[in-house]
Amino acid sequence: MNIKKLSIIIPAYNECNTIHLVLNKIKDVILINGITKEVIIVNDCSTDDTERAIENYIAANPSLNIQYFKHEINQGKGAALHTGISKAIGDYLVIQDADLEYDPYEYNLLLSPVINGFADIVYGSRLMGGNPHRVLFFWHSIGNKFLTFISNTFTNLNLTDMETCYKLFKREIIQNIKLKEKRFGFEPEVTAKIARIPNLRLYEVGISYYGRTYAEGKKIGWKDGLRAIYCIIKYNIFI
Repeated sequence: MNIKKLSIIIPAYNECNTIHLVLNKIKDVILINGITKEVIIVNDCSTDDTERAIENYIAANPSLNIQYFKHEINQGKGAALHTGISKAIGDYLVIQDADLEYDPYEYNLLLSPVINGFADIVYGSRLMGGNPHRVLFFWHSIGNKFLTFISNTFTNLNLTDMETCYKLFKREIIQNIKLKEKRFGFEPEVTAKIARIPNLRLYEVGISYYGRTYAEGKKIGWKDGLRAIYCIIKYNIFI
């Protein structure tokens, strides 16, 4: 029997207070069909104790397959994802933030459409299904829906949540896409580029969302929203 592997890519920047909690959840989750895990953490030049927290966790949990990389200068979430994606060797690849906004116990929701032969890529939508969602910022939700609408207008997809972190890919697909955006433009760029792949099967599943406030460490802001609009136009029309 050919045992499949899931590569879990974690970009980390100043997440010393939460990354061990996320890794605990990843360690505990049992994947369907006996799928194994490799965890790839990319520390994007954190200025807090993130590196120490990661190193301590690796030392204390040798049973969890963790690879650790770091950037010597801060480059952005997208750049950390580029590094992590390039190092992955699993059959499937999923993106996981280092905070507690997304729940690793839901990896199986993302894997199921691929395992069952329906999908090549699965987005976890925060805006569909009956899973828990923390009530937070009205204008953030309007902004996310607006960005998804603009993206769909260009890609002709009917996504509900283009900006979601939870995106699961067959590894060879994402590794064959040339990605450029180094910050939060990753989401509209990758969506624009997968929309051009002939016969690609893209699915969405509903997921939970345990959002953070800015006081709790949320980093994305209105300038990133403007950049997302720029990326939607750039990668759908000019590239």
